[in-house]
Amino acid sequence: MEVFGSHGLPMSLYTDRGAHYFYTPTAGGEVDRSRPTQVGRALERLGVEHIAAYSPQARGRSERVFHTLQDRLVKELALKEIDTVEAANLFLCDVYIPEYNARFAVAAAQEGTAFVAIPGVDLAEILCVQEERQVGNDNCVSFNRLKLQIPESPLRAHFVKTRVKVRQYPDGTHAISTGRDALDATIKRAFSMKKEKPLESARRPACGNVDKASALTTVPQENKNRRSGLLMCYQIRPS
Repeated sequence: MEVFGSHGLPMSLYTDRGAHYFYTPTAGGEVDRSRPTQVGRALERLGVEHIAAYSPQARGRSERVFHTLQDRLVKELALKEIDTVEAANLFLCDVYIPEYNARFAVAAAQEGTAFVAIPGVDLAEILCVQEERQVGNDNCVSFNRLKLQIPESPLRAHFVKTRVKVRQYPDGTHAISTGRDALDATIKRAFSMKKEKPLESARRPACGNVDKASALTTVPQENKNRRSGLLMCYQIRPS
């Protein structure tokens, strides 16, 4: 979510076939795109093409970077006697990343960026765990060992047997809703704007000297009307 919020949406995402990315009925076989994972669902909603790699060699460049990070970076931290997360983050931003980029970075064939800014879209509404549940006879929803109790509503006496969508957000909070939210229209509007006038990407370097004022103005703004659709508040009670 941090990448999409800071840089915008990529045209495509190239990954391996891990179980969190794709459902693969047969080991080593074709992925089943008719049964999307949480990652696949989110990328489809955002309009990002998801490409599956069928061998490590297909993603050779990224695999080589992973090997470097898992091998050389660990040794660099040990040589610097760095043993805290805070010190490691400072070392990455101030020393390791600049030196790594100076040695290995290759200029892009074309100027500009292929990332698409999506102002007004609350990414947390899409990049969260979403699962359907049926409200029980006690007007509660069971979800991951939790009982989400739906309080009295002026809309109806109860929601027993109703199919609802449970969202679990990155910050650990939950929401229960019925119906479909209005995020699709917002995303489609962002892409139609790009066709009319190319949007300036919110992309900025993760480290180094950054004009904070200009950087903040390009970051896609959060949609304050969160969790659209019929939102039902709840309280957690022991299972």
